Amino acid sequence: MTKHRPFTIEIDKLTRSIENAISGDSFKTEVLELTSADFKKLRKKDWLFNWESEAKLKDRKVYKLVIIDNPTIIQGLISLQDRKDHIFMTLIESNKFNRGNKKIYLGVPGNLVAFACKISFDKGYSGYVSFESKTNLIAHYKKELKAHLLFGNFMAIDSKSAAKLIELYFPK
Repeated sequence: MTKHRPFTIEIDKLTRSIENAISGDSFKTEVLELTSADFKKLRKKDWLFNWESEAKLKDRKVYKLVIIDNPTIIQGLISLQDRKDHIFMTLIESNKFNRGNKKIYLGVPGNLVAFACKISFDKGYSGYVSFESKTNLIAHYKKELKAHLLFGNFMAIDSKSAAKLIELYFPK
């Protein structure tokens, strides 16, 4: 099994899609599987992690979050691993312009986590998703995602919390 990294991303705001940080305008998004053509668009200076090597791992699938009306710009990325009874989020990251105090859009990490929960429901895993957290963010994930501490730094989102996230980001 290949190594994963503890989550270091903060959930800035749970929104209905993604929201412009200045104007408050909301933009509809979609999550798509990252393609080999997308690697040309991933400038190393915009990302903390090597997403091309992550996508090459046989036990992972990497997805990109884009605005529906502007699908060429990747807002964030998530790597998921199917553990056959739940989905494990191995890596998640917002594009450079969506990090820090001057970020353009709010809601990118929440949107990607909600997508992981949706995949879990779609696969019959009742929405269960797990991930490893940095110690200093455990309380943050408990509050924002209603995640539960399993052991050590490993956390899980249960069916009830997953359903709420999906309802927020993927309303029927």
